[in-house]
Amino acid sequence: MSEQTSAVTAIIVAPPTTNGPLHIGHLAGPYIAGDVIARAARDRGERVVNVNGVDTHPNWVLTRAENEDVDVQKVILEYRRRIDEAMRRARVDCDVYLDPEDSDHQAAVARLASHLADGPFALRDYTLLACSDCGRTLHNSYVKGSCSRCGAGSHGGTCEGCGGFASAQNLIDPRCGRCGGAPTPFTARIPVLVLEDFRDQLVEIWLHMEQPRRMRDLLNDYLRDGLPEMPLAFPTNYGVEGTGTLAGLRLDVNFELGLNGYQCVARGIDPAVDGVEAAQAAWRQVGKAWHVHGIDNGFYSATLWPLTCAALGVRPEQHGGSIVNEFYTLDGAKFSTSRNHAIWTDELLAVEDPEIVRLYLAWDGPDRYASDFTMAGFEAFRDRVAPRLAGRADGDPLPAPLDAASLTRGLQALRPERFDLALAARCLLDTTGSLGNDQTLPDAERLRGALAGTLG
Repeated sequence: MSEQTSAVTAIIVAPPTTNGPLHIGHLAGPYIAGDVIARAARDRGERVVNVNGVDTHPNWVLTRAENEDVDVQKVILEYRRRIDEAMRRARVDCDVYLDPEDSDHQAAVARLASHLADGPFALRDYTLLACSDCGRTLHNSYVKGSCSRCGAGSHGGTCEGCGGFASAQNLIDPRCGRCGGAPTPFTARIPVLVLEDFRDQLVEIWLHMEQPRRMRDLLNDYLRDGLPEMPLAFPTNYGVEGTGTLAGLRLDVNFELGLNGYQCVARGIDPAVDGVEAAQAAWRQVGKAWHVHGIDNGFYSATLWPLTCAALGVRPEQHGGSIVNEFYTLDGAKFSTSRNHAIWTDELLAVEDPEIVRLYLAWDGPDRYASDFTMAGFEAFRDRVAPRLAGRADGDPLPAPLDAASLTRGLQALRPERFDLALAARCLLDTTGSLGNDQTLPDAERLRGALAGTLG
């Protein structure tokens, strides 16, 4: 292991939403990945700030509470408890826990937003849509329609069909996502990020960012067809309340997520950070920042979040890139909290070895393409791998030169700039003849520890 380097590696994991428990489709995406990246980087001697936590402010949370006729804080507390327990059982750790309900954190994020609204993200008169029946401003869960890019059904935020940006302004046949009411236009003075105004700056940032091919293809399409406009705050009933210039508005949750990551990294570097200038000073210690998330956050991690950071002083070369997973299905169908079509992480890990679960999800997860979980597949993997991890190999170990080469390749696959979780898992399993006994190689212990959640 090398001496600790001075520059900070920032790992910002998109947090789970507290409108339901954590299912293994979530776990197989950014949560194991972010944890593994952080453990491996720290083992290499890097200074690491790994951010994770929960996301309480999507209006999907309020929607669930209202549908169940319970107070929204009850929903937040119940699912936060289960999410935190699932992360603990899965050995997913972090350096800075994002708590959007913390009053000091909310105040810091509101100050950052107000600072940007007084500068590059200025307010303007903008046409929004409201439901003609229930009066809600149509955004995120409050709007549904068809994606103008691919035609798939979509709510506001991200189209799950193509990964593109979806809003009440660009959906085909938008209507209220709560009651189905027709839209009525109205004018509000809000901050709007006109991405076309930042085209050159975005291209410069993208030249420094590692991104999967699907994301680059999506961005190329937008460069050809035109970049959209993003409202950053709304006159609505849920979310972080704006202050100063933004008084009377609530921050769009995707804008908030970008600010959350920025503030949490600054706090991880300097726990006493207070104010914009102090946060900017902390960020000058960052070497590379990496966003880890599902494909549904891909457009934001390539546009809104880096532009937010850039407006707060982050340099283009500090953007490491995005580590993106595709969707994981269960028995051929999408995981669904509302339909209870899921395997809940806290329940599975109450009866299964977390190392086996983490290894299987690393081996089988949707890192490069959408993949499908089956319990039969997991059980077959468990029954084959568990004895080998305990040192009871069912075959001859690899010859020493091949063993060493496989372990080197596996450790290199944990670097964020070439991250390949499935390759790392396969390299470890290639060496299982030398695991779980007195002759275990040091590199095998390091690779196994990062994947199992026991390293560091």
